[in-house]
Amino acid sequence: MAKIRRNDKREMPALNTSSLPDIIFMLLFFFMSVTSMKEVTYKVQFTNPQATELTKLEKKSLVRYIYVGTPTAEFRKQYGVETRIQLDDQFADKSEVGDFIINERSAMKESDQGLMTVSIKADKETRMGIIADIKQELRRAYALKISYAATQRTSF
Repeated sequence: MAKIRRNDKREMPALNTSSLPDIIFMLLFFFMSVTSMKEVTYKVQFTNPQATELTKLEKKSLVRYIYVGTPTAEFRKQYGVETRIQLDDQFADKSEVGDFIINERSAMKESDQGLMTVSIKADKETRMGIIADIKQELRRAYALKISYAATQRTSF
């Protein structure tokens, strides 16, 4: 008969870590490709209006955004509570919208300049006069493709 020895101390085999760098780089690549970075710090509050007929924008790299709403709590002391326009990361006057669009268009490739779309993300309580003023400035800058941000209406 075979004799079973239980008193012998066996050593644990070494853990194979040769594939560990591959796994780490796969995870790193996954999170880099899935994560999106926040492009703009919102200085205005806006609640998108609701709409029934929505179309998704095709190439978001060709879209430039104009934010319209009341300043956030941290900027109310400095700018008040009336509606403001935000271009990129700064407040702007309606007369600066045209220059902003011209600068943004000139930074694009020449083949994409005609495809640029301006998206207005305005609060649902914003008065139409401000939107009309922005549209006039966009016409002066020959930015004729305009979209309005909205959320899907769930009930009629």
